[in-house]
Amino acid sequence: MTDIISKERRSWNMSRIRAKNTKPEMVVRSALHKAGYRFRIHVPTLPGKPDIVLPKYKAVIFVNGCFWHRHLNCKHAYTPKSRQEFWQSKFQNNIARQEKVIHELHSLGWEVLLIWECEINSRKIFDMLDDRLLLKGLV
Repeated sequence: MTDIISKERRSWNMSRIRAKNTKPEMVVRSALHKAGYRFRIHVPTLPGKPDIVLPKYKAVIFVNGCFWHRHLNCKHAYTPKSRQEFWQSKFQNNIARQEKVIHELHSLGWEVLLIWECEINSRKIFDMLDDRLLLKGLV
């Protein structure tokens, strides 16, 4: 199936998609800050430039978009109908890259937490973060 909008318009649309400081990321950062955690963001010296780095706990947090990182059984992880081969390749590369980054971080002694965009609910975010940090033995 061909794309229903022009190449220029598609390029413009895609250029508007943020890689940093996304709304879900900002919600997680706000919740961590309110809970008293101190952190760094997008540390370029770590593999994958994690969204959030908690140096005191030697932990990193990736706030994953369900569409881009293919959250299993999530309604947001659909495949566009146009250019399906392109999208399948893109998604596979995204998943492989993140698996490699997680492996590298673990080998450096870092704990890795993944938070999916569909899990973020302002009322539940504090409990979810506390539960995940406790589960990893970080607090």
